[in-house]
Amino acid sequence: MSNVVQLSVFIANEAGRVSEVTNVLGDANVDIRGFSVSDTADHGILRLIVDNPDVAAPALRDAGFTVKENDVIVVDLPDHPGGLAGVLRIVAQAGVNIEYVYSLIGTYVVLNVVDADRATALLKGSPVRVVPALEVAKA
Repeated sequence: MSNVVQLSVFIANEAGRVSEVTNVLGDANVDIRGFSVSDTADHGILRLIVDNPDVAAPALRDAGFTVKENDVIVVDLPDHPGGLAGVLRIVAQAGVNIEYVYSLIGTYVVLNVVDADRATALLKGSPVRVVPALEVAKA
């Protein structure tokens, strides 16, 4: 099998918690290849694909985080309209439930923040670039 190990990190839904996880991974020299964050009012789940889960999981546990490891599959989608739909249809027609989907390996990330204008202003002049909608549409 060529399954990939996903780490699910359970965090309080508080400012700075995702940053703490990413700092631990950076300090452990672990590269994040993809991630997803889902939340409720009280807690969140940070799902991660990293280059070295055997180093990442213990580092996160040593830092006090609860971490679950599980196997997931990664597919390389056809890059055309309907590419994702075609892959999902194959799985759905077989009766296999898809619990969630997220993308990997890219430098564009989406941040859903309470105040987008403020966050955009804060990021101007930093080492990151805020990507305009037109560029995202053409990526």
